[in-house]
Amino acid sequence: MATIKPQKKRPPSSSKKKTQIKFNPTRAFIRLVFLLLIWGTGVVGILLVYETTQLPDISKLNLKPRSAGTRLIASNGVEFASFGDLYRKPILFEKIPKNLINALLATEDRRFYNHFGFDPISIIRAMAVNLRTGSIIQGGSTLTQQLAKNLFLTPRRSFRRKVQELLLAFWLELSFKKDQILTIYLNRVYFGSGTYGLQAASHHYFNKSAEFLNLYDSALLVGLLKAPSRYNPIVNPRLAQKRTSQVLVNMVNAELLTQIEADLAFDSKSIIARAIVRGSGHRYFADWARDRAVAYSGYTAKDRKVYTTFNPKLQQQAEKSIAAGLRLGSKKGVQQAAMVVLDKKGAVLAMVGGKSYTNSQFNRATQALRQPGSALKPIVYLAALNEGYKPSSIISDTPLTIGSWSPKNFDGRFRKNVTLTEALVMSLNVPTVRLSERIGRQHSINLARKLGITSELKNEPSLALGANEVTLLELTSAYVAFSNGGYPISPYGIENITVPGEGIIYKNQAANQPSVAKIEQIEMIHELLSDVIRSGTGKNAAIETDAAGKTGTSQGYRDAWFIGYSGKLIAGIWLGRDDSKSMAKVTGGGLPAEIWSNFMQKATAITN
Repeated sequence: MATIKPQKKRPPSSSKKKTQIKFNPTRAFIRLVFLLLIWGTGVVGILLVYETTQLPDISKLNLKPRSAGTRLIASNGVEFASFGDLYRKPILFEKIPKNLINALLATEDRRFYNHFGFDPISIIRAMAVNLRTGSIIQGGSTLTQQLAKNLFLTPRRSFRRKVQELLLAFWLELSFKKDQILTIYLNRVYFGSGTYGLQAASHHYFNKSAEFLNLYDSALLVGLLKAPSRYNPIVNPRLAQKRTSQVLVNMVNAELLTQIEADLAFDSKSIIARAIVRGSGHRYFADWARDRAVAYSGYTAKDRKVYTTFNPKLQQQAEKSIAAGLRLGSKKGVQQAAMVVLDKKGAVLAMVGGKSYTNSQFNRATQALRQPGSALKPIVYLAALNEGYKPSSIISDTPLTIGSWSPKNFDGRFRKNVTLTEALVMSLNVPTVRLSERIGRQHSINLARKLGITSELKNEPSLALGANEVTLLELTSAYVAFSNGGYPISPYGIENITVPGEGIIYKNQAANQPSVAKIEQIEMIHELLSDVIRSGTGKNAAIETDAAGKTGTSQGYRDAWFIGYSGKLIAGIWLGRDDSKSMAKVTGGGLPAEIWSNFMQKATAITN
């Protein structure tokens, strides 16, 4: 049997080499980037699909909610205030001035007709400019994106809103032609002062249809789009001109205008068809008139055009006189003031409701109930004249006690016997109370009601001294009857109200009320009030022409009044504090009378 020998293992042949795989970082990076792109594209795709499902209902393009607008027109026919959103009938593309379209494209989106709703070139250019200047002075949004934002989205900035804005912009580009997008944009964009759309802005600022806008008008309106409040030509005329100039420069740079044409346009500026009412003091009248307009016209979804009695020139003078008086009274503790100006029919021509409308919208001329003091006395004296008393009638000025109350004269003195003329001219309290008690307080209350005072009047002895609180407007309105032959009025600020398609829906028709006294008695009270200014407590109210009025000071110097009339105007002034603390011996015959004189001297020149 043969023996098998075990074979020895051979060592590996040196001719066979091991296979090694080398790591290539470049190739790995490319693979990683490729995978990230795939995953990123997938995530973006899912995100876009999701955001598409979250978009607003774009089928309701024409159903943007809005509140009915109210435009207030002054007595000179010029709009001076507005509330709510103001729209007009949309303008067709063919009617839009070419200059306005060029101004819009040169300023907001020069590549509008070359992009698909999103313009990467504009974004890159804006980023370069912003980086170079170190601040954000240019944006990259296209007009289509702006339209998408204005129509469907909120102003809040977020990444999600930007994605939705892009998707909506693409949808608009697919659904409408470029000219249609421009037309929708211009009919919906906000131009400031509550105006939406080109037509509303054109009528608001220039009082003409948009199709008649010239080059400067067009540049100004386009300039408003960047910051409607900042570049408002009514509030900031200088900034508006500067912005308009920049729009004209943009048109020149875009080769849509020559430099000569731009210079000519800027040199021939349009007049803004708006009342030049500086500050915000006129807003007291505007708020008061707006509330009445809503009450008179009821609910309407249409814009109201309210024609008012407001006189811008008288308003400016009233504000100047009050401001000057407040400066003088600041050292005497005077913190607030109010003033109303009426004509003999009861039309409210001007109204100052406080020191600053910006700081306080509370209207002290129509809402504040204050004690009028002796400013109420003329009603008591006219009631006495109606009962047969004469200006020469004698009334006792001796100590008087009614129950536990003993009235005193302002100077603490008694004069035994005085005439009605002396008692009213010197504003004596004791004879006035005695007169009121003799004729019966109810006679004074009844007359006050006929004169239009609706505030509570308590049947108490202090009634004759103005202890009951009234508003400045109602007491000044009562004085109108002293100036017009005795005919009481209801103060009003609205002549008529119109709405588109319906015409006049409200017209003021003041009822002719019977005289509160015979003409003889009205002439007597007029003469008494004239003597107050000629030789009595109202000397500081004297002016170059005939005037009549009465001073009033409440207990503790908390209120100081002067109400009077001259020529065509009746004006009432109140000074005091909102906290009802005492002033430093400010009386109605002092600062209020001086303010009244200052105003009336200039106001009579305005109305004559």
